[in-house]
Amino acid sequence: MAKAHGVSPATVQRIWSARELKPHRVKTFKLSNDKRFEEKLVDVVGLYLNPPENAIVLCMDEKSQIQALDRTQASLPIKPGRAGTMTHDYKRNGTTTLFAALDVLTGSVIGQCLPRHRHTEFLKFLRIIDREVPKGLQIHLILDNYATHKHENVTKWLEKHPRFHLHFTPTSSSWCNMVERFFGKLTDKAIRRGVFHSVPDLITAIETYLQANNENPEPFIWTQTTEQILEKGTAWPDRPQSTGNPKLRQDTSCLRSEPIVSKRMGISPDLR
Repeated sequence: MAKAHGVSPATVQRIWSARELKPHRVKTFKLSNDKRFEEKLVDVVGLYLNPPENAIVLCMDEKSQIQALDRTQASLPIKPGRAGTMTHDYKRNGTTTLFAALDVLTGSVIGQCLPRHRHTEFLKFLRIIDREVPKGLQIHLILDNYATHKHENVTKWLEKHPRFHLHFTPTSSSWCNMVERFFGKLTDKAIRRGVFHSVPDLITAIETYLQANNENPEPFIWTQTTEQILEKGTAWPDRPQSTGNPKLRQDTSCLRSEPIVSKRMGISPDLR
């Protein structure tokens, strides 16, 4: 650009800096095309901000294809002046899938590692939830639109267990499900730096983290109303226009959840 306009590279840099232009950076986004976006958003956010009485609200999802990775050489521990090290290459030793249900009020998690994530495994996990949750409570499950969750056999099982109520997040809106934030913590603290010689080793690490989390759970607190979220979605001047319900354009900050979800110790006054 400097050569094309007959100026120095420093001049181009000063112009970019003065106007806060950063051409080397690109922000990603995802536009939900769910025709029932607003309806589903109101439903899910309503459960976060005003949960029903005599009920438990669970955010449920599967973290599939978690790899048991073994490094090709031994890692070195951290020491003064040097970060811990590990090889960039690895050996795959198989995978597992974590089914998890996050209690919105307490932050505790019901979890189970299963080899696959078909409707059969989903039904097995629903039965685990049914056993774990006291019989006197209604169960409100927030989950995505994965076909497994709407399988015919699942629908028949739910008809026989009327205390289960499923609430689906809008399409392409996983940021609505707070269990995704828990998966992020799990990855950072128990999986990413781990060395697993086998799938059982990986499952043991996951179960150990689940146990530690449930011994001292810290809930995530939803802080934004539906109106605030929709206002953010329509605040982009270059937002594509469409008919029907408003859609939310997501940038990377929405996907990280920090603008919407903040972590606090104890129980939110809004949830007491």
